[in-house]
Amino acid sequence: MRQEKKQVTDISDRPVIRNLADVDPVRAQQVAALRAHALSDPEAFWLEQAQRIDWATFPTAASAASFDGDVSIRWYEDGTLNASVSCLDRHLETRGDQPALIWQADDAAVSRTLTFRELHAEVCRLANALRGLGVKRGDRVAIHLPMVVEGVAAMLACARIGAIHVVLFGGFSPEGIGERLIDSGAVAVITCDFSRRGAKRIPHKTTVDAALAHAGTIGAVKNVIVVQVTGDAVPMTEGRDHDYTTLVSPQETECAPEIMRAEDVLFLLYTSGSTGKPKAMVHATGGYMVWAACTTDWTLSPQPGKIHWCTADIAWITGHTYVVYGPLLSGTTTLIYEGLLGWPQPGRWWDIVDRYQVSCLYTAPTAIRALMRDGDDVPREYSLASLERLACAGEPISPDAWEWFYTVIGQQRCPVADMWWQTETGGGMLCVIPGAQPMKPGWATTPLPGLSAVLTNEKGEIIEGATEGALCFTQSWPGQARTIWGDHKRFRETYFTFSPGKYFAGDGARRDENGYYMITGRMDDVINVSGHRIGTAEIEDALATCHSVSEAAAVGINHDLKGQGIVVFVVARSAKVAPPVDELSRVICERVGRYAAPERIYLVKDMPKTRSGKIVRRLLRKIASGETENLGDLSALADPAVIPALIAAVGEQTITG
Repeated sequence: MRQEKKQVTDISDRPVIRNLADVDPVRAQQVAALRAHALSDPEAFWLEQAQRIDWATFPTAASAASFDGDVSIRWYEDGTLNASVSCLDRHLETRGDQPALIWQADDAAVSRTLTFRELHAEVCRLANALRGLGVKRGDRVAIHLPMVVEGVAAMLACARIGAIHVVLFGGFSPEGIGERLIDSGAVAVITCDFSRRGAKRIPHKTTVDAALAHAGTIGAVKNVIVVQVTGDAVPMTEGRDHDYTTLVSPQETECAPEIMRAEDVLFLLYTSGSTGKPKAMVHATGGYMVWAACTTDWTLSPQPGKIHWCTADIAWITGHTYVVYGPLLSGTTTLIYEGLLGWPQPGRWWDIVDRYQVSCLYTAPTAIRALMRDGDDVPREYSLASLERLACAGEPISPDAWEWFYTVIGQQRCPVADMWWQTETGGGMLCVIPGAQPMKPGWATTPLPGLSAVLTNEKGEIIEGATEGALCFTQSWPGQARTIWGDHKRFRETYFTFSPGKYFAGDGARRDENGYYMITGRMDDVINVSGHRIGTAEIEDALATCHSVSEAAAVGINHDLKGQGIVVFVVARSAKVAPPVDELSRVICERVGRYAAPERIYLVKDMPKTRSGKIVRRLLRKIASGETENLGDLSALADPAVIPALIAAVGEQTITG
């Protein structure tokens, strides 16, 4: 993640920010009691939290998790439930006619609102259609859709019949989708003709077709369901492809829910790692639902009848937890927007906030920085009076962006829930609980109730007090990922070997004298571009397919808008023939995704390596960022003379991918 050390140093000693929605003594006392209960009797505490959702069989025990040995994470093992029932069925009697989902199209004149009863009917129809195609409990279903109603319905329909949903980002390349289809063993894909991205049309169906061709006979996909989003003609394979409306509309509006064990898998979600192969995090039904309900309530305080807008794509964990499951569990109305930020003109988001009277706005620091560039006058043309809560996540937010969000958008009356968490955690981990504690710009503040965070040194030893180190957690929580799909060894080695007996988040953090935490950045080789985590190995593996490339190394550098930008260093296979930079950028976009397009590609003669041959990316990051005055200890390099040559090459080249 992004580091903002200069800005943090400038203002980190400011007093903790307070506002008109300051610490409420009653709320503070309630939260203190929660924390005390979790500490004194965690078993009773977590069973109490389990009452937030509907169970077919209420569990008699909470946690059976161990971070030792082979690592085993289990919660509410003897409980049974269905996730869609807690999101939909239990609301039908009391708020069946209340809006559950609002869809705002790219076209400002087009929208759609579904009540809880209508969304329940749509989910049941799609669930019946999937069952009719032979999809059964435990099967994986890939969802490759933009922000449309059918995307939310597809997730809940899978949960309804006990199928495991695997939501795939629309920007993935065919190769990337194909790899994930093979790895997950998906038996069906729900996609669309095209999606709209401003003036552009993104081809979903043809991308899926190419992905299936890439997967070849290895893939298990038997059916492809195609939603008509733009109405453009797309190729349809007879016997395999089905028009969504034709297939779903005739189905019954009731579908008996499959009763699942708490530890049955609800979904797989792919996240990048420091090695090339994407990893699918496995989230279990019972624990994830409890954690989604807890964290949504504690940090966002949604209320029935209020409008909640989380701007995340449902393909990311934020979309899963705070667009779909969390808000619907709470009985609030969740809003999704098909269009781009600021399209077709600045102020589009603020128009949506005023039009729908949005109560809670949850977005990413990347979006906040982009909105800041429009200037203060744009949001001040709108009322924004409906806003009661602001939230952000996806990467650390700089103090200046936090202040702007709080002052200009929140008008100094809306608490800002700056939330740190990961795909692996299932929901928020570090976050202020508005009303119960003060806020602090740029700081994710404290662990949520029931969590035990520590900082360790490089040896994995716990360090105390105001300090900086590696962020770890000493105890499990219900929403924690259970494993990596098909690779538990990788799961254990990635998260539990750095400091045995603890979950290692992979991020560094600072802790102040009040116990507040600020995330300082990734401690592995993952680049966070606008909230998209991209493994450096994914980029390097893509370039390895180019015959003209001998070696490549990708690093992340600070970027004012994106948080981090990608810079790639390339060594040509032949000193006489330089690889075409445009071609290299095209290969990355095709094989990884458009969001992985590099800011710059530098052609260099050699890389800084240790004597064992490992590329020292720390030095590449510093050189790419122009930080060449203090490069630290170079004694471990096999050839220190490489460094001045690299600095010179970067100074001479202004090559943009």
